Amino acid sequence: MNGKLHERAQQLMAKRRIESVSDEEQVWLAAHLAECEACTALDAQTQSALSAFRAMNIELPRNLAERTQLRVRLRAEELPARNPGRFFLWAIAGVSWLLGLASAPLVWRGFEWAGGQLGLPRIVWQAGVVLWWLVPGIVATGTILLQKWARTNVTE
Repeated sequence: MNGKLHERAQQLMAKRRIESVSDEEQVWLAAHLAECEACTALDAQTQSALSAFRAMNIELPRNLAERTQLRVRLRAEELPARNPGRFFLWAIAGVSWLLGLASAPLVWRGFEWAGGQLGLPRIVWQAGVVLWWLVPGIVATGTILLQKWARTNVTE
């Protein structure tokens, strides 16, 4: 039999356990299950496993929610309430973006002029403009990741 038929049957078997399937799909699935032993066995195993899960009685500790809330609160207290360094970083990033937007036409013209004076192909000085904007971000990201890596290695 075609593998796509088995795949469709498996999808319909799962779908009918979660939501309803159309009458047409139900008829097709019943016909497929009547002639396919593998899919019939899979359907029976799935039904058996679901029945076993439904029959399980798992008792959770009564104070599980309170203990979890306490741990979350304790972890939140470990973190600094106000991180001035983070605010400073966001402020610098915002100013950088504003200055970048304001200076974009000047940078473009500068690279265009320098490329013309040096006889560079257009693609080369345009790549220079792209790198002009990307390199600082890459350096900043690398610095932050390096600091995080250093902090995690010091605490371990």
